[in-house]
Amino acid sequence: MRFYPLSIAFLIIGVLFLSQCGKAPPTPPSYVVEVSPPQPAFSKQRSPENKELKGLSINRSLLIPPGRHGRWKTRRLQPRYITIHSTQNTARSANAAMHATALFHGRLKGRSNSLGYLTWHYTVDQRSIYQHLPDTEQGQHADYEGPGNRSSIGIEMCENQGSNRQQTIDHTARLTAKLCNKYRIPTSRVVPHQHWTRIRYRDGKKLGNKNCPHFLLDHGKPGAKWSQFLKLVDSYR
Repeated sequence: MRFYPLSIAFLIIGVLFLSQCGKAPPTPPSYVVEVSPPQPAFSKQRSPENKELKGLSINRSLLIPPGRHGRWKTRRLQPRYITIHSTQNTARSANAAMHATALFHGRLKGRSNSLGYLTWHYTVDQRSIYQHLPDTEQGQHADYEGPGNRSSIGIEMCENQGSNRQQTIDHTARLTAKLCNKYRIPTSRVVPHQHWTRIRYRDGKKLGNKNCPHFLLDHGKPGAKWSQFLKLVDSYR
C-alpha cells in the first residue's frame, strides 16, 4: 500500500485523537471547603428597663436639682431594701407628675426631720413613673434617721380620685422588680412603710409604725394582700 506524506500526517493526527478519547478526563485538584456553622439570627436585646417595665419608661425630667431643696445636702445610699408607700392624697390631680413637680420645686416640707424636706425616689401612677432622686442618695420618706431611710429606696403609689389602683399596683411591682434585679435585693427585703418604726428627729418622740400603704395591708399589718403584691413582684423578676 502506498502512502503519500500528507496522508501520513492526517493518519498520525487521527491515531492521536482516538488514543485520547478512551482516557478519563483529568482529575481536578481537590479542595477542602470550610463551611461556617450557621449563625444565630440577630435579635435586639431588650434593656433591663424594658425587660421588667414592659414598655413603660421612667421619667427623669423632674429630678430634684442637685444642691437645692430636698437635695441641698446629700447622703450616700447603698440600696438594700425597697420601701413601698401610698401617698394618701386622693385629690383628682394628685398623680405622679404633680408629686414630681412639688418635689422639684421644694414644696413638700419636712419640718420634723433633719433635711427640712420630704423626699423619696419614685412616684408611680396608672400611666407613668417619675424619678426624683438618684437611687444612691438617701431620701426622707420612712423613719427620719432610722435604717429605713439609710438603707432603702422609697416608692410612692398614687391614689388620686378616678385613678386605676390595680394598674398603679402593677406598675409599682414592675418597677420594684427592676430595682431588685439591678441591686440584687431579695424580694423578702421589699417592705411596706409600716415595717419601719418612726422616731421623730425633732424631739425623739416614738411615732410607732404607720399604716402604709394602707390598701396593701390587712388591719395595718402585712397579710394576704401584701403576700399577693410580693408574688406579683416575683413574677416580673
